[in-house]
Amino acid sequence: MESQDRRNIKQGLHVAIVLKEDQRSQKLTEGFVKDILTNSSKHPHGIKVRLETGEIGRVKKILN
Repeated sequence: MESQDRRNIKQGLHVAIVLKEDQRSQKLTEGFVKDILTNSSKHPHGIKVRLETGEIGRVKKILN
C-alpha cells in the first residue's frame, strides 16, 4: 500500500489521515503534509505525519 511506504510521502502532499482519537471510527481528515514523523522506511498502519494545520495522524490515502 502506497501510504505505508515513507518514500511516497513528501512535504506539501495532499493526504487523508486518521487522527489518534479517530482510530476506532477510521474517520479521515484531509490536509497537506508539513512534517513526516515516522523515521522507518515502512509502517504497517501508515506513515505518521503532521499536517499544515498541526494535526497529527497516520496516512491512509494519498489524494490528488
